[in-house]
Amino acid sequence: MDVFEAIRTRLELKEYDPRPIPAEVVREIFEAARLSPSGLNSQHWRFILVDKREDLNTLAEISTTGKWVSQCSCAVIVLTSPKYPWHLIDAGRVITNMQLAAWNRGVGSRIYTGYNEKAMREKFAIPSDYHIACVVGFGYPKRKVIGRKNRQPLETFVSHGRMGQPTIFQ
Repeated sequence: MDVFEAIRTRLELKEYDPRPIPAEVVREIFEAARLSPSGLNSQHWRFILVDKREDLNTLAEISTTGKWVSQCSCAVIVLTSPKYPWHLIDAGRVITNMQLAAWNRGVGSRIYTGYNEKAMREKFAIPSDYHIACVVGFGYPKRKVIGRKNRQPLETFVSHGRMGQPTIFQ
């Protein structure tokens, strides 16, 4: 799939088909993460792959915003090192790469950031020196996805040269 086509059509999904994601596709998602840029090439992110049904159910139970994750084939807990001031930017970069690599293989995804931190750390043995950036759930879409996005026109948020100056793309 063309990269721009993936960006244009990828949506955050809440409903997933129960079939498992093949190991080679999961590995490719992690390869996309590994190849992501990071500030000073620090590569400080760490990941916990969650693919057992009971653990996915636990992720849903301890979540305030991601109950849907119990339907996923797998999820990834994304951790970053807060000793780097740019750690949240790097989290966004790595998550985007993972989601686009997944979508390229027909696998949908969604993130959540609302969770019981104490329970998450205890259940998944997350050390206190790592920040829990988010959980990304992955799975095949339950139904055919049509990549329609409700987005404002470029002219509403792109200025030329200084804020408020209209931009005309030719």
